[in-house]
Amino acid sequence: MVNVANDLALQGHTLPSPHEEAAGGDATVESLRRLVDHQAELLRREDEVNQILVQTVLRGGTLVDLCEALVGLFTGVAMVATTDGRIITTAGADEDLAGVLALDCFDRTGRLIVEDEPVGVRESGAVKSERTMVRIVAGTSDHGLLAVFTPGRVLTTTDVHGLERAATVAALAITKEQAVSTVQSKYRAEFLRDTLVGRGGGPAEAVAHAASLGWDLDRRMVVVVAETDEDDDQTTRDSDELRSLQERFVRAWVQAVRTREPKAPVAGFSQEVVALLPAPSEGEGAHETVMRNVGEVVKIVRGDGGGGRRSFSTGVSRPVDSVADIPRAYAEALRAVAVGRQMQGESAVMHFDGLGIYRLLSLIPDTADLRAFVDEALGELATDDQSSYADLRQTLQVLIDTNLNVAETARILFFHYNTLRYRIAKLEQMLGPFTSDPQLRLTLALALRIRQMRGV
Repeated sequence: MVNVANDLALQGHTLPSPHEEAAGGDATVESLRRLVDHQAELLRREDEVNQILVQTVLRGGTLVDLCEALVGLFTGVAMVATTDGRIITTAGADEDLAGVLALDCFDRTGRLIVEDEPVGVRESGAVKSERTMVRIVAGTSDHGLLAVFTPGRVLTTTDVHGLERAATVAALAITKEQAVSTVQSKYRAEFLRDTLVGRGGGPAEAVAHAASLGWDLDRRMVVVVAETDEDDDQTTRDSDELRSLQERFVRAWVQAVRTREPKAPVAGFSQEVVALLPAPSEGEGAHETVMRNVGEVVKIVRGDGGGGRRSFSTGVSRPVDSVADIPRAYAEALRAVAVGRQMQGESAVMHFDGLGIYRLLSLIPDTADLRAFVDEALGELATDDQSSYADLRQTLQVLIDTNLNVAETARILFFHYNTLRYRIAKLEQMLGPFTSDPQLRLTLALALRIRQMRGV
């Protein structure tokens, strides 16, 4: 009876009050007739929803089929999102979908901001009342949200109950898709792993095998490695949480890559995800194009700061034209991840060609040797014992970078020419005649670079 009253209120009807009943039999009869008619309409609506959902299940319907059925029922846009708001599938007219994606419940990357969205019935006239979301749950597993957007109409309690039943169908579809995907992902991951270490067979054989899996290896590519910044061996998280986080990380990369490049190989291993993205032919702007494309995928995976994602760093290899060169490119991408994190910290995105001298420095296994070299080369300037030391190091770095061009250094640092001359004299007192000794300049340049590396 409470649900009926709520539905009547949402549609502008009320149950007869004692005063109305006393006012006359005709008014009471009319009110009861409206109530009976409304209950009959609710039952008809529930039966319609049930029939459509049953037919969707019997046909082995996918999430796309379910969303299209919901659009037919509720008129608007229906979508399924992951627990952290990434959109899996949508249904509805293009203009309606464009309008929905422009709402304030989506961030700039297109992620549904699930942290701010309540589930279940929403009050008529309230903010966000023209959209409703329910959880997709199977057993103890939360698979995400089923959302319906109905501009100009607030869903009733009965509608939401129907949507909750639809969420059960969505859970069945997701569970089925995950079972199939798990088997497919296993074979794909095993093949990709073999290819990355040079055990994928000859180039022609590997290309043919990849094609049977829906992948394209017969083109120019770069290897991209995304590795979580958190050390799972040192974490306080339990194994189940780690596994769940890694599975979410892999799914996010697979979805982001497939949206842009459906035939690009992508799979997850332990703490990393590896993708082989197409690369343009050599020429002006080729490097920038690769990094822009990788950056867009990284941005999609990261979202806009919500959803409980873990930070990760990304490394990009040089382009390769043959499957035989993929193992070398994989090693380059791994090196770019490790050194990029040392250079930029967590969430680094680094191309192998951008490593420079850090590529060699990272090969020195004993960081104590590197630290000793810095201390010997820079002396007290290697410390922060005085507040002026950081400014002096910056001055020295810019001087070396400009090849001792005093005028250019003064311009970059916004110093007066005489002020910079005074600083150079002070630096030479502390470090030696680096302006006239090229070997000393090289030593100081290396020491400054090593000091910038994290963990040294």
